[in-house]
Amino acid sequence: MHYFVRLDDGDPIELDTGPAGLTLGDESLDTDLRRIEGTDVWLLRVGRRVHRVVALRGDGQGRWDLLVDGVPVRTEALDARTKHLREMTSALAGAAGPKPVVAPMPGLVMRIDVEEGDVVEEGRGVVIVEAMKMENELVAEGAGRAVRIAVSEGDAVEKGQVLVEFEALVEEGEEDA
Repeated sequence: MHYFVRLDDGDPIELDTGPAGLTLGDESLDTDLRRIEGTDVWLLRVGRRVHRVVALRGDGQGRWDLLVDGVPVRTEALDARTKHLREMTSALAGAAGPKPVVAPMPGLVMRIDVEEGDVVEEGRGVVIVEAMKMENELVAEGAGRAVRIAVSEGDAVEKGQVLVEFEALVEEGEEDA
């Protein structure tokens, strides 16, 4: 089985497990892992060396708090399917806060009705894009402050291209407490 393992917030390591042991990159390691019955202690043999591992579930899926020969190691081990699902859901979640205005189809930016720093209300028109010989007014989907105008008038844009980005408005009393 193929896994992605991260040790103590380091870079992920890809490894494969199977009947022949562990494969790390191009290197095959002769390994054996056995649990001491009735405990959280495992014996891990790598080649001729044996390591004592205490494994306790960590604070999330695939996360483990290990003691390897008495040394604490925080790990995350995800199989390929779980890693893929996590990447998809985090990509779909996107950034918190007001959604950026994006081009719904290829077109030409005719007019920009906001400037960086402007506060806009939900439904306010921010950009006019001409597409298929029609002018389309693109509106803010929520209230926010324009923090980046990513295009200029006359620019050709592609479907999905970000035109204007917003940040959430800070309510009075929410500032640094």
